[in-house]
Amino acid sequence: MTGMAQTYDAAERPDHPGERAAADPIRLAEIRETPLSVDEVFAAVGDRAAGGTALFVGTVRDHDGGADVAQLGYSAHPTAQAELRRVAEKVAADHPVRAMAAVHRVGDLRIGDLAVVVAVSCPHRAEAFDACRRFIDDLKHEVPIWKHQTFSDGTEEWVGAQG
Repeated sequence: MTGMAQTYDAAERPDHPGERAAADPIRLAEIRETPLSVDEVFAAVGDRAAGGTALFVGTVRDHDGGADVAQLGYSAHPTAQAELRRVAEKVAADHPVRAMAAVHRVGDLRIGDLAVVVAVSCPHRAEAFDACRRFIDDLKHEVPIWKHQTFSDGTEEWVGAQG
């Protein structure tokens, strides 16, 4: 039909290289002491074959478990960055990822600071959502990063990877 954009789905063009995962989709996987940038992570996953990009931003909130958080700090095992890459590789092996990136902050953070930024680009939006959710969930469960929270009543707790 004239004037209408033609659409294709993966089933119609299964052999197109853009429908497959990139050979090395991991563009950024770092643990940092410096403030994080959503723009940096989003730019890292730009890919001409990606029709969908999903981005997750984790921020420090002012409460947890019904208690007011006064301060928070993250620390990481020396293997955390390598484990982050391993998790990324595992997710990329199960999804048609064109590009992926993640950065996690360590050190003392304030309420509202960015703690983690994860992004995934895939040929289609559903794949991007699925891969991004899996990436952040696996990161939280498997990468050895621990959160130390101090509450306004003076109590404190450690929360960390259980993998």
